[in-house]
Amino acid sequence: MKKRILTGDRPTGKMHIGHLIGSLRNRVKLQYEYDQFVMVANVQALTDNFHNPEKVKESIGDLLCDYYAVGIDYDVTTVFIQSEVPQIHEIFIYLANFATVQQLSHNPTIKTELAQKGFEKSTPLGFYIYPIHQAADICCVKADLVPVGRDQAPMVEDCRELARKFNQTYGVSVLHEAQALFGASRNLPGIDGNAKMGKSLNNAIYLADTTEELRKKVFMIKTDPNRIRATDPGTVEGNTIFIYHDTFNENTAEVEDLKERYRRGTIGDVEVKQKLYDAMERQLGPIRERRREAEGKKAELLERVIENNNRVRAIAQEVVDQMKDAMKIRFS
Repeated sequence: MKKRILTGDRPTGKMHIGHLIGSLRNRVKLQYEYDQFVMVANVQALTDNFHNPEKVKESIGDLLCDYYAVGIDYDVTTVFIQSEVPQIHEIFIYLANFATVQQLSHNPTIKTELAQKGFEKSTPLGFYIYPIHQAADICCVKADLVPVGRDQAPMVEDCRELARKFNQTYGVSVLHEAQALFGASRNLPGIDGNAKMGKSLNNAIYLADTTEELRKKVFMIKTDPNRIRATDPGTVEGNTIFIYHDTFNENTAEVEDLKERYRRGTIGDVEVKQKLYDAMERQLGPIRERRREAEGKKAELLERVIENNNRVRAIAQEVVDQMKDAMKIRFS
């Protein structure tokens, strides 16, 4: 049997090229090699968007369109909605007995996000405990692998530890200890050079962007700030425009020529950006067209996902029943 993968996204807006490079392309490849589950994590999205549930609901449709646009095959990949699998929340409660407040307090991801979101003085409990909920997500489908960036490896290890503690406590092998499956080696920076790309930073290129929007944003990409004139020698290493070229321009000979001329000061930023726009349009144009197609079949895509929810509920219920058997609390 194929090994099982669980991955997913919080529905908080349209997906951007950082998602494309960091996870989406990998999912398209993995869906034919593994039994792949993709979760729309709308419950987790509410932990810091509880005051705006409409945003979360509307973003589900955007996610489904973005998945379709990049090549996620709804006949092959099981896309499901987190809130429609109540067994996840039951598994979460049982796993919570094996985590401590002190462990959560020292979680590096939680500490970073608390600072980013301004939650340090008043922390919503739902947000604070979401790492345990993530572990329940992974356990509910008996996932073997979880595709993550290396910075998220501690999250997978935390899940493994919770599963291990449960199994050891009750002398069972009910919960799988999922392994991290590492994808992209680095994140794609925003067009402003910021290491993080996102809607709140207004520095992202979205899969849904028009040709005109793409061109405008490409020509806004930050270059070497110390290069005043086109005749000044420029720095290529760490230069956002060339990070994008390395990522999207498949003509490696052209990229090397651009870099060499940039170092010598014999090319202007306009030409470098025009070449990048051409390369990105070749890759993003077909995705944009598929996304337009998906917009017209949102209802159909959602119907497929609703059907998938039933499959996931059945798998998760098996896990719940086995956990309750182990804890001596199953009476039916």
